Amino acid sequence: MRLLILGGTEFVGRAVAEEAVARDWDVTVFHRGRHAPPPGTAVLHGDRAAPDGAGLAALREGTWDAVVDTWSGAPRAVRDAARLLADRVGRYAYVSSCSVYEWPLVAELREDKPVVEASPDDGDEVPYPRAKRGGELAAVGAFGPERTLLVRAGLILGPGENIGRLPWWLNRVARGGPVLAPGPRDLPLQYVDARDLAGWLLDAVEGGSAGPYDLVSRPGHATMEALLEACLRATGSDAELRWTDPGTILAAGVEPWSDLPVWTPPGELHDAMHGADVSKALAAGLRCRPVEETVADTWAWLCGLGGRAPRRPDRDPVGLDPEREAEVLGL
Repeated sequence: MRLLILGGTEFVGRAVAEEAVARDWDVTVFHRGRHAPPPGTAVLHGDRAAPDGAGLAALREGTWDAVVDTWSGAPRAVRDAARLLADRVGRYAYVSSCSVYEWPLVAELREDKPVVEASPDDGDEVPYPRAKRGGELAAVGAFGPERTLLVRAGLILGPGENIGRLPWWLNRVARGGPVLAPGPRDLPLQYVDARDLAGWLLDAVEGGSAGPYDLVSRPGHATMEALLEACLRATGSDAELRWTDPGTILAAGVEPWSDLPVWTPPGELHDAMHGADVSKALAAGLRCRPVEETVADTWAWLCGLGGRAPRRPDRDPVGLDPEREAEVLGL
């Protein structure tokens, strides 16, 4: 397979590139040159954010069996790239997000849930859900529904994470002492390791899959306790997990998801974030590794960077301030 990856140097894109190289595919990554490309890939440089498609010159020649696109910005960047490649690439796989669904979610529906309104011509001013939905429309508009795979990912964790969620928990647990552990302990979590996403995506591309797939583990693949206990084991820390009732946490003004990454209290938001029916993806071969492996491998990667994970400049920092944590714990 000849694969073109638009991006391919960070987190999900890099996981896809590394998995494709491991399969002995012919892999080309198109990126701005800000990060080192994965070993074994050919490189094309350009800036998709340049006006009027001026940054796509390197893509004006060449043919590929498939393209993988992880773009999260202006949908028109997906539009311009997809239109340019439509006659020279077999399939277009766009890594989208479960955020494209309208709120409140309709629990009994799967990939047929209503989606937000968006346009492939939107620019940077649109919020994330509209940006991802606009990217979907752009890809389908250029390649058609039969040649477009829409990978609607949920929470993504694993080595290379540049949002900071699991890295924050690992560093917090490694620091030791009493840790604010948000309950309940058996709170079910739903996420996907970037490497499992990559493997499934490449299988789907090679097999000719098309259309939308919600891509995340089954609900309850892990629990909050399993995640934090795995952090303890991976880091070798003697930290004390102090399990705290959600009501106490919320009353203290601690923000779910941002102050305490991954965690949302039981209720409508949690059901939306960690309760998706992913029967379609599981039936299509999705397999998710144990939480212990994801956590241990992320810690090993993080240690190789001196404990400081890279962070996307377009995302706010995550994690609870130590002083606020101490206040909530009554220390």
